[in-house]
Amino acid sequence: MQYNIIGGTFPVVTCTLADGESMITEGGSMVWMTPNMEMSTTGGGIGKMFSKAVSGESLFQNIWTARGNAMIAFGSSFPGRIMPIQIAPGQSWILQKRAFLAAERGVELSVHFNKSAKTGIFGGEGFVMQKLTGNGIAFAEIDGDLVEYQLAAGQQMVVDTGNVAGFEESVSIEAQMVKGAKNILLGGEGMFNTVLTGPGRIWLQTMPISSLAAAIAPMVSSGN
Repeated sequence: MQYNIIGGTFPVVTCTLADGESMITEGGSMVWMTPNMEMSTTGGGIGKMFSKAVSGESLFQNIWTARGNAMIAFGSSFPGRIMPIQIAPGQSWILQKRAFLAAERGVELSVHFNKSAKTGIFGGEGFVMQKLTGNGIAFAEIDGDLVEYQLAAGQQMVVDTGNVAGFEESVSIEAQMVKGAKNILLGGEGMFNTVLTGPGRIWLQTMPISSLAAAIAPMVSSGN
């Protein structure tokens, strides 16, 4: 599979497949393709469908298979970027919910549960995230732009809730309360931040879709 990411605020990734090669996606990701792409839909078994129902994800995935040399394009659903991720044994990634766009057939998408209840409730990423394992290239949607850091063992980054796009599985995540009652009440930064601890790479997004929605909500409600 060869790919090319094109476009600006609303990018697409075009994937060129040889005969018999396949891609997996969540529903609604395909934007255009050559007519020799064949689609099949799968739920991945009762256990996986139950996990998806708990996480709020689509219960089904689409499998696109090339019949001869073919091309298929997948588009973003909000302003931001599409980022490729190389998945290999021992190189798994954890993503925010709804970040997964598409992947080669050798990549496995599953549900990742945050172990800490405090992190799940207050960390801004929720109890459930997405986990990519297996072998192949996957594509993730990033809200706004992306900043990457490589954390050493024990090195930490404190992140505003919602700005975590993804991280390698070797990175740990927890929620941390903002210090000082006055800071909590008057600082405008909320009660909790998300703390990522290395080793491993982390991806931070500059404009979470939730922040964008909150910014435009007053204008929509006022009718301006």
